[in-house]
Amino acid sequence: MKVYTYSEARRWFARVLDEAREGGEVRIKRRDGTEFAVRPVSANTSPLDVPGVDAGLRREDIIGAIREGRERDPDRGSA
Repeated sequence: MKVYTYSEARRWFARVLDEAREGGEVRIKRRDGTEFAVRPVSANTSPLDVPGVDAGLRREDIIGAIREGRERDPDRGSA
């Protein structure tokens, strides 16, 4: 874990944040000996929350593909 002085942390703030992101924690120490920890905050998002993809399909194309699949195998089409 890296420890920066207050002056170094002010001067190299972007570097401090990058190191905290990569290493998990960085400490900043004041002249009086007080230390502070800088840590990244974990995102409260789902790993399944992914951006959509524009496949260029129309609603009718998707419904047609579903119907076609159900016609091929009627037993699998009912939920």
